[in-house]
Amino acid sequence: MIELLTAVLIFLGCFLCLSASVGILRFPDVYARMHAASKAGTLGIGFLFAAVAVHFSDVDITIRAVVGILFFVLTAPISAHLLARAAYWAGVKPWAGAGVDHLSGRYHKEMHRLDAYPFDKE
Repeated sequence: MIELLTAVLIFLGCFLCLSASVGILRFPDVYARMHAASKAGTLGIGFLFAAVAVHFSDVDITIRAVVGILFFVLTAPISAHLLARAAYWAGVKPWAGAGVDHLSGRYHKEMHRLDAYPFDKE
């Protein structure tokens, strides 16, 4: 039963890592690519760490796997947010087909600040 659970976790982890890789290659702009890398990549690595913990069933290895999962869950979304913010500061515009750029005209590059959201002024 442990082997089956390990195989399922490895399959899910590999599938999610593969989908993150395909998203990086196929998505049209840097923001969508970062989204694919941070979300699917984090879940994929989390499943792979879980497979290691289940397969070895050792307390030391399980603790290391849990710490690895926590590390990725805490750092990947933060780093993706910071990279997206830096890309926007550098002038990288979102893909035209993505919809409305809500930050356009509201971001002050000198101060690195945003104006209030339009709905806050009611």
